[in-house]
Amino acid sequence: MILASNLTTPDFGTIVWTTIIFLLLLALLRAFAWKPILQAIKAREESIKGSLESAEDAKREMERLKADNEAIMQEAREERDELLRDARDARDKMISEAKKQAREESDKLISKARTGIEREKKMAINDIRTQIASLSVEIAEKILNEKLKGSKEQNDLIEKLLDDMDLKEN
Repeated sequence: MILASNLTTPDFGTIVWTTIIFLLLLALLRAFAWKPILQAIKAREESIKGSLESAEDAKREMERLKADNEAIMQEAREERDELLRDARDARDKMISEAKKQAREESDKLISKARTGIEREKKMAINDIRTQIASLSVEIAEKILNEKLKGSKEQNDLIEKLLDDMDLKEN
């Protein structure tokens, strides 16, 4: 039991020597190990602080890039819409110009056709008039030949025609 009682109730000398050794160990640790440990802790703290700042910078950069990306996408959408609008306008313009040109060409063709028809009509009318005049002369000639078989009747008709011509000239 002696051994057990020594451990639970230490001597005064043991306490003093334990305290001296503890203080000596503390002084040695402070002189040689404390500064490197504090430097290591400080370096670790600065490293963590730098990492946090880098993470914040990266986060801000990502937000800026995201905003830039969104702006670029919006600009691309607007440009696409403008290109589509221009393409639609060009298509509509081409269609209207083609319709206009087709209308003008059809009007020209119709006008040419009408002119041709009118010319053919006049030529047909003139031909019919010529044929009617020719037939009328032939008919009149036949009638006159039948009527004027005698010379007296011929002389009377000639005098009458001459008188009519004189009257018209006066």
